[in-house]
Amino acid sequence: MRYVDLHTHSTRSDGTLTPTELVHYAVEKGLSAIALTDHDTIDGIDEALDAAKELPIEVIPGIEYSTEYRNRDVHIVGLFIDHKSPAFQSYLAKFMQSRTDRNHKLCANLQGAGINITYEALLSRFPDSVITRAHYAAYLLESGYVKSRKEAFDRYLGDHTPYFVHREKITPEEVITVTRQAGGIPVLAHPTLYKLGKEQLDLLVSTLKEQGLMGIECLYSTYTPQEERHMNALAKAYDLLPSGGSDFHGDAKPGLDLGIGYGKLQIPESILDTLRKAK
Repeated sequence: MRYVDLHTHSTRSDGTLTPTELVHYAVEKGLSAIALTDHDTIDGIDEALDAAKELPIEVIPGIEYSTEYRNRDVHIVGLFIDHKSPAFQSYLAKFMQSRTDRNHKLCANLQGAGINITYEALLSRFPDSVITRAHYAAYLLESGYVKSRKEAFDRYLGDHTPYFVHREKITPEEVITVTRQAGGIPVLAHPTLYKLGKEQLDLLVSTLKEQGLMGIECLYSTYTPQEERHMNALAKAYDLLPSGGSDFHGDAKPGLDLGIGYGKLQIPESILDTLRKAK
């Protein structure tokens, strides 16, 4: 049996391998396919597709959107997106401008705290990347303002610090619609991470299904056997396609490896076959 990984990140967001390096590493790991699902960007997809041309691996064009549902971050993975679609690219450009505006505000807040930081400096330090709070944490650590990434989030970057800037509210429904219009399959990513109770998670899945959700991650690096059974039950109850991925970020998530997560993850190629048929 061959295996796949349908949730991965590269240096184009907050991973530590370039799209090309990610593809080559996937081949080393013996995977038959990966989906590149960088946060809020498709900038690495063409590079990954080019890298895979002469290799025994398939690259699925994807993205991971950050959205808000009832004051919680909820992530939607889009798979099989036509990333060349003019309508999709137009939407993503507006989405990215919102993120850029937020980054300028966060930098200004941190400057007010006595930190020598600018958005331009972050772009220079992390070229070709979508700047996330993980990049801020790395910058603060390298510049000596904190002694660990945890301290960076606890003091400066966390949701409850005085410097945090809320993103413009992007709803799951919005990105589900955009993904389907671009020929893609919207998948609810790692539902257990939202720390919702059973009833509230059921309500979330039910609501998103009505809005056009097509899949749910039934296999993920941190799931316990009980959580995996729960996700499969939700998929069956709401007629959602099962998906799965490691959420690989390279060195940014120590101990979490491509394809196998923390060592026990296996996503059979049949999962991808079912998604492809649905597309």
